[in-house]
Amino acid sequence: MATPLLTLSDIGVNLGDRWLLRHVDLSLHSGDRLALVGRNGAGKSTLMKLIADAAEPDEGTLWQAPGVEVAYLPQNPQIKGSQSLASYVSGGLADPSEMHRAEALLMKMDMDPGRLTDGLSGGEARRLSLARALVSKPQVLLLDEPTNHLDLPTIEWLEKLMQEHQGALVVISHDRAFLRALGTGIVWIHQGKLRRREGAFDQFEEWSDGILAEEEVRLAKLDKKIAEETRWSRQGISARRKRNQGRLRELEGMRQLRAAEGGVMMRQMQIDSGRAEGGGQVVLEARNLSVSVPGRPALRNGEPARHSSRQQEDPEQERLLVSHFNALIKRGDRIGIVGPNGIGKSSLVRVLLDKAKPTAGYVKPGFGLLPGWFDQSRSALNPEASPWTTLCPDGGDMVEIDGKSRHVTSYLRDFLFDDNKMTQRVGILSGGEQNRLLLARIFAQPHNFLVLDEPTNDLDMETIDLLQEVIATYDGTVLIVSHDRDFLDRTVTSILAFEGEGKILAHAGGYSDWLAKQAGLKERRAARSKAQNKAANKKTGSKDRDKAPRTDRLSYKEGWLLERLPGEIAELEEAITEAEAQLADMGFYADDPQAWQAMADQLEKDKQARAEKEEAWLALELKREALEKG
Repeated sequence: MATPLLTLSDIGVNLGDRWLLRHVDLSLHSGDRLALVGRNGAGKSTLMKLIADAAEPDEGTLWQAPGVEVAYLPQNPQIKGSQSLASYVSGGLADPSEMHRAEALLMKMDMDPGRLTDGLSGGEARRLSLARALVSKPQVLLLDEPTNHLDLPTIEWLEKLMQEHQGALVVISHDRAFLRALGTGIVWIHQGKLRRREGAFDQFEEWSDGILAEEEVRLAKLDKKIAEETRWSRQGISARRKRNQGRLRELEGMRQLRAAEGGVMMRQMQIDSGRAEGGGQVVLEARNLSVSVPGRPALRNGEPARHSSRQQEDPEQERLLVSHFNALIKRGDRIGIVGPNGIGKSSLVRVLLDKAKPTAGYVKPGFGLLPGWFDQSRSALNPEASPWTTLCPDGGDMVEIDGKSRHVTSYLRDFLFDDNKMTQRVGILSGGEQNRLLLARIFAQPHNFLVLDEPTNDLDMETIDLLQEVIATYDGTVLIVSHDRDFLDRTVTSILAFEGEGKILAHAGGYSDWLAKQAGLKERRAARSKAQNKAANKKTGSKDRDKAPRTDRLSYKEGWLLERLPGEIAELEEAITEAEAQLADMGFYADDPQAWQAMADQLEKDKQARAEKEEAWLALELKREALEKG
């Protein structure tokens, strides 16, 4: 095997009362793309800091091959002071005179090298830190939650960039789709131990479940043996003390082994959303809604938000986020909202919840509407309060959950808060802890409409899985803004997609269904364009062709249809997509039932015509292939 780029040998990290990591061995080679997984607090970020030589272990050694460059993107990058983006990125270069490399990389990422670091958004700060990590072309690249605060187009761009990386890559991420696209191996931290498995990330759950099942059986046997030996040790031991010291030492060794291998099993988080409180069948209705914001640059249609860094704000202008949006949200709907950063997703949510006013149109809330809002900025949390006082702002120590009173400490333990954390300031809690607290606060209040704006940031996979189960069984309505493609696929049944220039279209299905529709639409547009170009070329060159009849090819009419049908099919597809979006607006039906029915009838005719044209095209294409083969 080739010489490793970097090796950890028998690494241990002690927290005083316990070992966070113990007897850890890991080697990284060129071509490794490893997903580093484990629960919050398991030691993933600590291990990554050890690999980056940004922290010292309590035992063990780190070996790094001569000349190997290691770059590290921390979970929460800190950009201090005011400097140009190019100056900050060039700090990742061994030779600062190679500033041109930093500028070229920033231009490739569509960020202005001369822009100052003041006022960067969370996503921009992460992209800038990523540029600093990449500029030196490191042989070992370490990324801790790189997709946090990034939008879907930027995440897909990052996937392609990382797939081109030639060295070793280690990624911590809660985004399963991101890990599936990149991972060629899995490193799992559980109970202080590190296990590695080569293979795709899709195999992780089956593999880890098997290990946990075996561990449960083994520990149960060990517990039984300890119990038997403990009973023996208490029965007449004083009379046999000398000749049984070896057996007692063996018992103490088993107890130490049990403690070292999970003496206390990790607690499982529990979420009880409770029943949706009352309310009517109509949750809310948006009519002819338009939303604009002042002094912000427009994004190019369909492009990632990172392109906006070259543009300058104009306080005299307004940017249209939402234009003439109509929607009727009913009880039980599961809706996902997707689009690039800065395009207006959170602004739309705020208007729907009456947290901001629209530029035009109105939102009519349904009877008895009780929203529970998970705001990605966590504005509902007071950094000076404690988790206890957050849930009991008027004093006391009881919260009411689904009509039953519970002590606040018992409820917070369900969300994995230790007793000492319950009285600490919210401001010093980790991002994952703050998100869990916000979920606890939402579910401790009456609600029938869950609005979750980027709820998966800073949560581990186990908590995300649990949240998915809660949403699946919730009997109210759910609206989710998220960049986590797997999470959307598992939770929503329809998509509201920002298409740019204020346009929002509704699509049935999850994120993957919407993505497939977009890909199909692009293919059909390309086919139509190709057919049109081919027809134009044929017309231009027809005078120079041999007019003699041929029997080894399609007739003139068949050839003409083969070229024309893809364009006609694409036109029907666009008409069908537009009609389905309009028919999904129940306000259309309320305003003009006859026009709605006429469009529905035309939609069925268009679908039938599309099917007939697709069959005709397929038959002609098969005939053409057969003739070409002789």
